[in-house]
Amino acid sequence: MIIVADEGIDKQIVDKLSEMTFSVIYIAEMSPGITDDEVLSIANDNDTLLITADKDFGELVIRLQKANKGVVLFRLAGLPSSSKADIAADVFRNYTDKLLHSFTVVTPAGIRIRPANLP
Repeated sequence: MIIVADEGIDKQIVDKLSEMTFSVIYIAEMSPGITDDEVLSIANDNDTLLITADKDFGELVIRLQKANKGVVLFRLAGLPSSSKADIAADVFRNYTDKLLHSFTVVTPAGIRIRPANLP
């Protein structure tokens, strides 16, 4: 599975998911500074989900109902990067099938998955 990682995602998360055999397109390395709409387009063009730490994607996907294949919002500020990477690995290990076509919020307290707007 391909994952598009927004530039606000810690490099350790990208590395951990890559170790798990996911193919990760990392915006920070590919096209830093592009708009959120462009990031979402890259995920849609690759027919895959987007991982981000940017709450603005909730606005785009939920309120504005922009087409998407799924968004995972990591709300893990304040945690060490290694802990964030471990949490991300657990999320993908346990919920991969549910993440596509959903808007998922991951916090230190848990995970919330809800259906996302589909094209």
